[in-house]
Amino acid sequence: MKKVAIFPGSFDPFTNGHLDVVLRGSKMFDEIIIAIGNNSSKQRYIPVEKMVDIIGEVFKDKPNITARSYKGLTAEFAREVNATFLLRGLRNTTDFEYENTIAQANRHINKDLETVFLITSPALAAISSTIIREIHRFGGNVDEFIPFQISAIGDIPVQ
Repeated sequence: MKKVAIFPGSFDPFTNGHLDVVLRGSKMFDEIIIAIGNNSSKQRYIPVEKMVDIIGEVFKDKPNITARSYKGLTAEFAREVNATFLLRGLRNTTDFEYENTIAQANRHINKDLETVFLITSPALAAISSTIIREIHRFGGNVDEFIPFQISAIGDIPVQ
């Protein structure tokens, strides 16, 4: 049976830390779907559909890695796409505490969904989407933290 994993998150933006987790995860799974949660109550820095396109371009040479947006519960989306694994990256113990609670809830909703945690590579552990947004918002260069050119997106507010 094909091993399908989803890698859910807001990916606002998708970082080199995310890239690292996906590439390492691709050695364990036949297919990875990068699942961008679409929360209409949150103001995004980069629109969801733009991020889906950007991630698709990053992985254009890897047909077993795709990006999709979704609404609703992650565990239900996993069921929709026949994923039995949920891939998550952990930077620190705070991430573990948060992710463990979510993993338990997802397992309650979807008994067939197993969460797999990968420890972030040490060189990338300090990177977060929040920090990248702040650096970029105030005119800083974020090129070394993301696997795409943010300047090519346009329409992103810089103060």
